[in-house]
Amino acid sequence: MSALYSTELLALAANIPHAGRLEEADGSATLRSPVCGSKVTVDVRTDGGRVTAFAQEVNACLMGQASAALMGQRYAEDLVALRASVATMLAGGAVCPGYEPLAPAREVPARHAAILLPLDAAIAAIEKSRQR
Repeated sequence: MSALYSTELLALAANIPHAGRLEEADGSATLRSPVCGSKVTVDVRTDGGRVTAFAQEVNACLMGQASAALMGQRYAEDLVALRASVATMLAGGAVCPGYEPLAPAREVPARHAAILLPLDAAIAAIEKSRQR
């Protein structure tokens, strides 16, 4: 259990990139984890289907905060593919590059939803931007 609460994860949680909200977002989504009560809101601006601006408001446990920090570093990537890679890692597959600090959570399924929550919120926000 102590591997889940490493100083690296604590440092990530203390430095979540793109914290806050975006004015005039093209898409926004707020998701809450029924397991732990974590809540993440993501705002995006897009251009031609590409995310050009990103913000996130994160009220989550350490796992959710660390995941949001890692995602915030990579928001311009294909987040659907990134989410799939993280989910595969959590299910026991290969470690997702860049998500190594969260690999110990593979052994604790109760934390998986919190780790995927920021990615799910970002994907939902992107989907809403496409509906505009």
